Amino acid sequence: MTTRPAIPIIEVKGSHTAIGQAMGEAFREQIQHNIENAKILIDKAYDQLQLSWDSSIIQAKKYIPYVEERYPQYVDEMRGIAAGAHAKFDEVCVINALEGVTSDALHLTKCTSIAVNQMRTANGNVLVAHNEDWTPEDEPDVYLVNAKPDNEPAFLAMTYGGLLPNIGFNEHGIAQCCDSVYPDDCRIGIPRILYSRAVLAASTPADAIRRILVSQRAAGYNHMIVHDSGEMYNIEVSARQFGMLYGEDGYLVHTNFYLDPTMRQMEDEPDELISARVRYYRALRLLKQTNKHTSLTLQEIQKDHVNYPDSICNHGIDSNPLTSEKTIFAMVIDLTNCQMSASWGSPCKSPYNSYVLKTD
Repeated sequence: MTTRPAIPIIEVKGSHTAIGQAMGEAFREQIQHNIENAKILIDKAYDQLQLSWDSSIIQAKKYIPYVEERYPQYVDEMRGIAAGAHAKFDEVCVINALEGVTSDALHLTKCTSIAVNQMRTANGNVLVAHNEDWTPEDEPDVYLVNAKPDNEPAFLAMTYGGLLPNIGFNEHGIAQCCDSVYPDDCRIGIPRILYSRAVLAASTPADAIRRILVSQRAAGYNHMIVHDSGEMYNIEVSARQFGMLYGEDGYLVHTNFYLDPTMRQMEDEPDELISARVRYYRALRLLKQTNKHTSLTLQEIQKDHVNYPDSICNHGIDSNPLTSEKTIFAMVIDLTNCQMSASWGSPCKSPYNSYVLKTD
Protein backbone atom coordinates (compact mmCIF):
# COMPACT_ATOMS: atom_id res chain seq x y z
CA MET A 1 0.00 0.00 0.00
CA THR A 2 1.40 3.41 -1.00
CA THR A 3 2.07 5.94 1.74
CA ARG A 4 0.34 9.22 0.91
CA PRO A 5 1.80 12.71 1.45
CA ALA A 6 0.17 15.53 3.41
CA ILE A 7 -3.53 16.02 2.72
CA PRO A 8 -4.21 18.89 0.31
CA ILE A 9 -6.00 21.86 1.86
CA ILE A 10 -7.87 24.90 0.57
CA GLU A 11 -8.24 28.19 2.45
CA VAL A 12 -11.28 30.19 1.38
CA LYS A 13 -13.70 32.82 2.63
CA GLY A 14 -16.76 34.64 1.38
CA SER A 15 -20.30 33.65 0.44
CA HIS A 16 -21.39 30.03 0.51
CA THR A 17 -21.53 30.01 -3.27
CA ALA A 18 -17.99 31.40 -3.45
CA ILE A 19 -16.71 28.82 -0.97
CA GLY A 20 -18.31 25.97 -2.90
CA GLN A 21 -17.00 27.29 -6.21
CA ALA A 22 -13.47 27.61 -4.83
CA MET A 23 -13.65 24.01 -3.59
CA GLY A 24 -14.90 22.91 -7.00
CA GLU A 25 -12.16 24.73 -8.89
CA ALA A 26 -9.36 23.59 -6.60
CA PHE A 27 -10.44 19.96 -6.48
CA ARG A 28 -12.16 19.57 -9.84
CA GLU A 29 -10.36 16.32 -10.62
CA GLN A 30 -11.23 14.80 -7.23
CA ILE A 31 -14.89 15.83 -7.48
CA GLN A 32 -15.31 14.46 -10.98
CA HIS A 33 -13.54 11.25 -9.92
CA ASN A 34 -15.84 10.95 -6.90
CA ILE A 35 -18.95 11.30 -9.08
CA GLU A 36 -17.65 8.68 -11.52
CA ASN A 37 -16.93 6.34 -8.60
CA ALA A 38 -20.51 6.74 -7.39
CA LYS A 39 -21.84 5.92 -10.84
CA ILE A 40 -19.69 2.78 -11.02
CA LEU A 41 -20.65 1.75 -7.51
CA ILE A 42 -24.38 2.05 -8.15
CA ASP A 43 -24.00 0.22 -11.47
CA LYS A 44 -22.11 -2.67 -9.83
CA ALA A 45 -24.68 -2.88 -7.04
CA TYR A 46 -27.74 -2.86 -9.30
CA ASP A 47 -28.74 -6.41 -8.38
CA GLN A 48 -28.85 -5.47 -4.69
CA LEU A 49 -30.19 -1.91 -4.99
CA GLN A 50 -32.37 -2.09 -8.10
CA LEU A 51 -31.20 1.47 -8.69
CA SER A 52 -29.63 3.10 -11.75
CA TRP A 53 -27.71 6.37 -11.83
CA ASP A 54 -30.63 8.14 -13.53
CA SER A 55 -32.95 6.81 -10.83
CA SER A 56 -30.51 8.02 -8.19
CA ILE A 57 -30.74 11.54 -9.59
CA ILE A 58 -34.53 11.39 -9.49
CA GLN A 59 -34.44 10.20 -5.87
CA ALA A 60 -31.88 12.80 -4.78
CA LYS A 61 -34.00 15.63 -6.20
CA LYS A 62 -36.75 14.72 -3.74
CA TYR A 63 -34.52 15.72 -0.81
CA ILE A 64 -33.46 19.15 -2.06
CA PRO A 65 -36.69 21.14 -1.36
CA TYR A 66 -36.38 20.25 2.33
CA VAL A 67 -32.83 21.59 2.38
CA GLU A 68 -33.74 24.72 0.43
CA GLU A 69 -36.39 25.54 3.02
CA ARG A 70 -34.14 25.11 6.08
CA TYR A 71 -30.54 25.51 4.91
CA PRO A 72 -30.51 27.27 1.52
CA GLN A 73 -26.92 28.44 2.11
CA TYR A 74 -25.67 24.86 1.89
CA VAL A 75 -27.58 24.28 -1.33
CA ASP A 76 -25.64 27.33 -2.54
CA GLU A 77 -22.41 25.57 -1.52
CA MET A 78 -23.40 22.50 -3.55
CA ARG A 79 -24.24 24.69 -6.55
CA GLY A 80 -20.86 26.37 -6.18
CA ILE A 81 -19.07 23.00 -6.01
CA ALA A 82 -20.85 21.87 -9.18
CA ALA A 83 -20.04 25.08 -11.06
CA GLY A 84 -16.40 25.12 -9.99
CA ALA A 85 -15.87 21.45 -10.79
CA HIS A 86 -17.70 21.63 -14.15
CA ALA A 87 -20.09 19.00 -12.80
CA LYS A 88 -23.85 18.72 -12.84
CA PHE A 89 -25.64 20.05 -9.77
CA ASP A 90 -27.96 17.01 -9.82
CA GLU A 91 -24.95 14.71 -9.55
CA VAL A 92 -23.49 16.67 -6.62
CA CYS A 93 -26.91 16.26 -4.97
CA VAL A 94 -26.65 12.48 -5.36
CA ILE A 95 -23.23 12.49 -3.66
CA ASN A 96 -24.61 14.42 -0.68
CA ALA A 97 -27.75 12.27 -0.37
CA LEU A 98 -26.12 8.95 -1.29
CA GLU A 99 -26.82 7.14 1.98
CA GLY A 100 -30.50 8.01 1.77
CA VAL A 101 -30.78 7.30 -1.95
CA THR A 102 -29.27 3.83 -1.48
CA SER A 103 -31.35 3.12 1.64
CA ASP A 104 -28.17 2.71 3.73
CA ALA A 105 -27.14 -0.42 1.83
CA LEU A 106 -23.62 0.94 1.41
CA HIS A 107 -20.74 0.01 3.72
CA LEU A 108 -22.67 -1.25 6.67
CA THR A 109 -20.01 -0.68 9.33
CA LYS A 110 -17.69 2.31 9.27
CA CYS A 111 -15.92 4.94 11.40
CA THR A 112 -14.62 5.14 14.96
CA SER A 113 -14.79 8.31 17.08
CA ILE A 114 -13.07 9.04 20.41
CA ALA A 115 -12.89 12.04 22.72
CA VAL A 116 -11.10 12.83 25.98
CA ASN A 117 -11.23 16.00 28.06
CA GLN A 118 -9.02 17.60 30.72
CA MET A 119 -9.66 14.71 33.14
CA ARG A 120 -7.93 12.25 30.80
CA THR A 121 -5.15 14.18 29.06
CA ALA A 122 -1.55 14.72 30.07
CA ASN A 123 -1.52 18.45 29.30
CA GLY A 124 -5.13 19.37 30.13
CA ASN A 125 -6.12 19.69 26.47
CA VAL A 126 -9.41 18.52 24.94
CA LEU A 127 -8.79 15.94 22.20
CA VAL A 128 -11.08 14.39 19.58
CA ALA A 129 -10.13 11.52 17.23
CA HIS A 130 -11.91 10.05 14.22
CA ASN A 131 -11.20 7.30 11.68
CA GLU A 132 -13.20 7.78 8.50
CA ASP A 133 -13.93 4.40 6.88
CA TRP A 134 -15.41 4.47 3.41
CA THR A 135 -15.09 3.03 -0.07
CA PRO A 136 -11.38 2.77 -0.98
CA GLU A 137 -12.03 4.25 -4.43
CA ASP A 138 -12.69 7.63 -2.78
CA GLU A 139 -9.41 7.74 -0.83
CA PRO A 140 -7.58 9.75 -3.54
CA ASP A 141 -10.31 12.40 -3.34
CA VAL A 142 -9.75 13.41 0.32
CA TYR A 143 -8.94 17.04 1.13
CA LEU A 144 -9.29 19.62 3.93
CA VAL A 145 -11.24 22.87 3.91
CA ASN A 146 -10.27 25.88 6.06
CA ALA A 147 -13.18 28.23 5.42
CA LYS A 148 -14.55 31.51 6.77
CA PRO A 149 -18.10 31.82 5.44
CA ASP A 150 -19.84 35.17 5.56
CA ASN A 151 -21.82 35.44 8.83
CA GLU A 152 -20.64 32.03 10.10
CA PRO A 153 -17.60 30.92 12.14
CA ALA A 154 -14.40 29.78 10.50
CA PHE A 155 -13.91 26.02 10.43
CA LEU A 156 -11.36 23.35 9.52
CA ALA A 157 -12.90 20.11 8.26
CA MET A 158 -12.25 17.12 6.05
CA THR A 159 -14.21 15.98 3.05
CA TYR A 160 -13.78 14.05 -0.17
CA GLY A 161 -14.99 14.65 -3.70
CA GLY A 162 -18.23 16.59 -3.94
CA LEU A 163 -19.27 15.98 -0.34
CA LEU A 164 -19.93 18.98 1.88
CA PRO A 165 -17.45 19.19 4.79
CA ASN A 166 -18.92 18.14 8.13
CA ILE A 167 -16.24 16.38 10.24
CA GLY A 168 -13.97 18.91 11.92
CA PHE A 169 -14.13 21.92 14.25
CA ASN A 170 -14.82 25.64 14.26
CA GLU A 171 -13.48 28.81 15.89
CA HIS A 172 -16.11 28.62 18.65
CA GLY A 173 -14.49 25.43 19.93
CA ILE A 174 -17.16 23.07 18.57
CA ALA A 175 -15.93 19.76 17.09
CA GLN A 176 -18.07 17.17 15.34
CA CYS A 177 -17.41 13.57 14.30
CA CYS A 178 -20.11 11.57 12.52
CA ASP A 179 -20.62 7.80 12.72
CA SER A 180 -23.21 6.08 10.56
CA VAL A 181 -26.03 4.35 12.41
CA TYR A 182 -28.93 2.45 10.92
CA PRO A 183 -32.44 3.43 12.08
CA ASP A 184 -35.59 1.87 10.71
CA ASP A 185 -37.53 5.15 10.31
CA CYS A 186 -35.65 6.74 7.38
CA ARG A 187 -37.65 9.04 5.13
CA ILE A 188 -37.20 11.74 2.50
CA GLY A 189 -36.14 14.96 4.18
CA ILE A 190 -32.94 16.86 4.97
CA PRO A 191 -30.01 14.49 4.27
CA ARG A 192 -27.64 13.75 7.12
CA ILE A 193 -24.71 15.40 5.39
CA LEU A 194 -26.58 18.69 5.06
CA TYR A 195 -27.59 19.21 8.67
CA SER A 196 -24.19 17.85 9.75
CA ARG A 197 -22.65 20.64 7.68
CA ALA A 198 -24.81 23.08 9.65
CA VAL A 199 -23.20 21.95 12.92
CA LEU A 200 -19.92 23.53 11.82
CA ALA A 201 -21.71 26.88 12.12
CA ALA A 202 -22.74 26.30 15.76
CA SER A 203 -21.65 28.68 18.52
CA THR A 204 -22.36 26.54 21.61
CA PRO A 205 -22.94 22.85 22.41
CA ALA A 206 -26.70 23.43 22.70
CA ASP A 207 -26.71 25.24 19.35
CA ALA A 208 -24.89 22.30 17.75
CA ILE A 209 -27.42 19.82 19.17
CA ARG A 210 -30.37 21.92 18.00
CA ARG A 211 -28.93 21.89 14.48
CA ILE A 212 -28.66 18.10 14.61
CA LEU A 213 -32.26 17.74 15.75
CA VAL A 214 -33.68 19.86 12.94
CA SER A 215 -37.22 18.88 11.95
CA GLN A 216 -37.79 16.95 8.72
CA ARG A 217 -34.39 15.27 8.87
CA ALA A 218 -34.18 12.22 6.61
CA ALA A 219 -32.34 9.93 9.04
CA GLY A 220 -29.44 10.28 11.44
CA TYR A 221 -25.85 9.69 12.41
CA ASN A 222 -24.28 9.51 15.78
CA HIS A 223 -22.85 12.99 16.22
CA MET A 224 -19.99 13.21 18.67
CA ILE A 225 -20.11 16.85 19.77
CA VAL A 226 -17.17 18.15 21.81
CA HIS A 227 -16.60 21.67 23.13
CA ASP A 228 -13.25 23.16 24.12
CA SER A 229 -14.60 23.52 27.68
CA GLY A 230 -14.48 19.72 27.93
CA GLU A 231 -18.21 19.13 27.41
CA MET A 232 -18.70 15.93 25.36
CA TYR A 233 -21.87 14.36 23.96
CA ASN A 234 -22.91 11.52 21.68
CA ILE A 235 -26.17 12.52 20.00
CA GLU A 236 -27.66 9.36 18.46
CA VAL A 237 -30.23 10.32 15.87
CA SER A 238 -32.88 8.79 13.65
CA ALA A 239 -35.41 10.58 11.46
CA ARG A 240 -37.83 11.06 14.35
CA GLN A 241 -36.05 10.29 17.62
CA PHE A 242 -32.76 10.84 19.40
CA GLY A 243 -30.75 9.77 22.43
CA MET A 244 -28.05 11.69 24.29
CA LEU A 245 -25.01 10.19 26.03
CA TYR A 246 -22.76 12.42 28.13
CA GLY A 247 -19.02 11.99 28.75
CA GLU A 248 -19.26 11.93 32.54
CA ASP A 249 -15.91 10.20 33.11
CA GLY A 250 -13.85 12.36 30.79
CA TYR A 251 -14.06 10.16 27.70
CA LEU A 252 -16.43 9.08 24.94
CA VAL A 253 -16.29 6.38 22.25
CA HIS A 254 -18.68 5.61 19.41
CA THR A 255 -18.75 3.41 16.32
CA ASN A 256 -21.78 2.38 14.25
CA PHE A 257 -24.49 1.03 16.52
CA TYR A 258 -26.88 2.64 18.96
CA LEU A 259 -25.90 2.72 22.64
CA ASP A 260 -28.98 4.49 24.03
CA PRO A 261 -31.58 1.87 25.10
CA THR A 262 -34.46 3.63 23.35
CA MET A 263 -32.52 4.05 20.13
CA ARG A 264 -31.51 0.37 20.18
CA GLN A 265 -35.15 -0.49 19.56
CA MET A 266 -34.95 1.37 16.24
CA GLU A 267 -31.79 -0.29 14.91
CA ASP A 268 -32.21 -1.99 11.56
CA GLU A 269 -30.58 -5.45 11.35
CA PRO A 270 -28.36 -5.15 14.46
CA ASP A 271 -26.87 -8.59 13.80
CA GLU A 272 -25.08 -7.05 10.79
CA LEU A 273 -23.18 -4.69 13.08
CA ILE A 274 -20.97 -7.15 14.96
CA SER A 275 -17.65 -5.69 13.79
CA ALA A 276 -18.83 -2.22 14.85
CA ARG A 277 -19.45 -3.59 18.34
CA VAL A 278 -16.01 -5.21 18.44
CA ARG A 279 -14.38 -1.92 17.40
CA TYR A 280 -16.31 -0.03 20.08
CA TYR A 281 -15.24 -2.28 22.92
CA ARG A 282 -11.68 -2.49 21.64
CA ALA A 283 -11.38 1.30 21.44
CA LEU A 284 -12.96 1.66 24.88
CA ARG A 285 -10.49 -0.79 26.40
CA LEU A 286 -7.50 0.91 24.80
CA LEU A 287 -8.74 4.31 25.93
CA LYS A 288 -9.10 3.16 29.55
CA GLN A 289 -5.63 1.60 29.62
CA THR A 290 -4.00 5.05 29.57
CA ASN A 291 -4.78 7.54 32.32
CA LYS A 292 -3.33 10.60 30.61
CA HIS A 293 -3.74 10.78 26.85
CA THR A 294 -1.97 12.85 24.22
CA SER A 295 -2.50 13.18 20.50
CA LEU A 296 0.10 10.44 20.06
CA THR A 297 -1.70 7.93 22.30
CA LEU A 298 -4.93 8.50 20.38
CA GLN A 299 -3.06 8.01 17.11
CA GLU A 300 -1.86 4.63 18.38
CA ILE A 301 -5.46 3.61 19.04
CA GLN A 302 -6.36 4.68 15.50
CA LYS A 303 -3.68 2.28 14.15
CA ASP A 304 -4.99 -0.77 16.05
CA HIS A 305 -5.49 -4.00 14.07
CA VAL A 306 -7.34 -6.30 16.48
CA ASN A 307 -10.16 -8.01 14.50
CA TYR A 308 -8.29 -7.28 11.25
CA PRO A 309 -9.39 -6.47 8.57
CA ASP A 310 -12.51 -5.02 10.27
CA SER A 311 -10.36 -3.32 12.88
CA ILE A 312 -10.17 0.27 14.10
CA CYS A 313 -7.60 0.76 11.34
CA ASN A 314 -9.90 -0.76 8.75
CA HIS A 315 -8.62 -2.77 5.77
CA GLY A 316 -11.85 -4.59 4.92
CA ILE A 317 -11.56 -4.44 1.14
CA ASP A 318 -13.49 -7.16 -0.70
CA SER A 319 -15.20 -7.79 -4.02
CA ASN A 320 -18.69 -6.71 -2.91
CA PRO A 321 -19.09 -2.98 -3.65
CA LEU A 322 -21.65 -2.66 -0.85
CA THR A 323 -19.26 -3.87 1.85
CA SER A 324 -15.78 -2.96 0.60
CA GLU A 325 -14.28 -0.28 2.84
CA LYS A 326 -11.10 0.95 4.52
CA THR A 327 -9.85 3.81 6.64
CA ILE A 328 -9.31 6.61 4.12
CA PHE A 329 -8.55 9.36 6.67
CA ALA A 330 -7.67 9.63 10.36
CA MET A 331 -7.50 12.76 12.45
CA VAL A 332 -6.86 13.94 16.00
CA ILE A 333 -8.20 17.40 16.85
CA ASP A 334 -6.59 19.39 19.66
CA LEU A 335 -9.48 21.74 20.43
CA THR A 336 -7.49 23.62 23.05
CA ASN A 337 -4.89 24.67 20.49
CA CYS A 338 -7.22 24.85 17.45
CA GLN A 339 -5.21 22.38 15.42
CA MET A 340 -5.59 19.01 13.73
CA SER A 341 -3.18 16.15 13.06
CA ALA A 342 -4.34 14.11 10.09
CA SER A 343 -3.27 11.01 8.19
CA TRP A 344 -4.32 10.42 4.58
CA GLY A 345 -5.27 6.79 4.14
CA SER A 346 -4.48 3.95 6.53
CA PRO A 347 -2.97 5.53 9.68
CA CYS A 348 -0.77 2.45 10.16
CA LYS A 349 0.96 3.33 6.89
CA SER A 350 0.77 7.10 6.50
CA PRO A 351 2.27 9.90 8.60
CA TYR A 352 0.23 12.45 10.49
CA ASN A 353 0.64 16.08 9.42
CA SER A 354 -0.43 19.14 11.39
CA TYR A 355 -2.94 21.78 10.30
CA VAL A 356 -3.96 24.91 12.21
CA LEU A 357 -7.35 26.61 11.96
CA LYS A 358 -6.99 30.06 10.38
CA THR A 359 -9.82 32.46 11.21
CA ASP A 360 -8.88 35.55 9.14
